[in-house]
Amino acid sequence: MEQEKPFTGYNPNLKSLAQTLRKNMTKQECHLWYDFLKNYPVTINRQRPIEHYIVDFFCYDARLVIEIDGSQHYSEEGIISDKIRTEILELYDLEVIRFSNYEVDTMFEAVCDEIDRKIRSRL
Repeated sequence: MEQEKPFTGYNPNLKSLAQTLRKNMTKQECHLWYDFLKNYPVTINRQRPIEHYIVDFFCYDARLVIEIDGSQHYSEEGIISDKIRTEILELYDLEVIRFSNYEVDTMFEAVCDEIDRKIRSRL
């Protein structure tokens, strides 16, 4: 008998918005998706609804959320919001890793290496 997979907070009410966001990804999200994550050997979803959030990228097998942060995430309000968001996602035994747009733009290979290392360590 196949063991049921743990629930990750998937919210079908946000499916339509997630589809819209997939069609309108940022330059950095597109770069990471098309040049690394799309063909990664473990399935990774983009713009995945979890709770009342839509995370940038999600690897179910590694229970890993990958976020690419623009400048709004570094304001006082953004920092507080991200902290709460991370705490909620962690309730589902998910780990959240964050990279800035700047890191994706200037250190792409290092970002990819860190994502790969993190996924492999969680499998």
